[in-house]
Amino acid sequence: MAGAAPSILAAGYGNMACAMVEGWLRAGIPAASITACGPNPKATPDGVRFTQGVPSAAPDILLLGMKPQALAAAAPGLQPVVRAGTTVISILAGVELATLTRHFPGAAGVVRLMPNLAAAIGKSPCALVATGLSAERRAEVTRLAEALGAAEWLADENLFDLVTALAGSGPGFVYRFIDALATAGADLGLAPDQARRLAVQMTEGAAMLAAASADSPAALADKVASPGGMTRRGLDVLDADGALVKLVTETLRAARDRGREMADAARGEG
Repeated sequence: MAGAAPSILAAGYGNMACAMVEGWLRAGIPAASITACGPNPKATPDGVRFTQGVPSAAPDILLLGMKPQALAAAAPGLQPVVRAGTTVISILAGVELATLTRHFPGAAGVVRLMPNLAAAIGKSPCALVATGLSAERRAEVTRLAEALGAAEWLADENLFDLVTALAGSGPGFVYRFIDALATAGADLGLAPDQARRLAVQMTEGAAMLAAASADSPAALADKVASPGGMTRRGLDVLDADGALVKLVTETLRAARDRGREMADAARGEG
């Protein structure tokens, strides 16, 4: 990652914050510039410090990684380290910019960032929306996001829950589909471990090709499917009455709406 590394304090070190720290380390951010804190001891990569109390030094970046419902209780202890030089980055689902600003009015800007666990290997889309950032700080946040994969800035915060459902929750839905392919293969006669390996390897290759191809995923599906062939017969099942699109739309709607419910709850806190 180009430029001087900012100091980062990860308040809350759950699975997502851990994945982000791993991604930043892979991108070249020095471990010594990252500190994690939380109520319970956690293992961290070599060189990354963990404290059960909030350090006294103000970081350049405060990453909020606790559970969303824990923000109101955690914020008073974090407020003293959020000073004019601190950018607050939140990965808390459903917690809006207005709520973050209310908790940290002295910050140099507040950012909502939603990656997924592929941040650990630098392959996550990162949805971003912010308020109060200078151009310089926006560029710094963009660099941090790009170290985890790709930065996708949103102009409208109202879209954030939908993008979170698609890009943040999406891996869970993809993993479920991979598992369904493996289970179906086993049900139809393959050994379960072989069906799982085939499903995972197939998905990896298909995703890499989709990322590298100029063709859309829909066009790639049609390239796989010869008229009257095996793939076309299977696609006919998925495409019948738009069944797959309807199911996925309802899946994203449910996840998006849960984000809105969480935002309503967060607004009522503190």
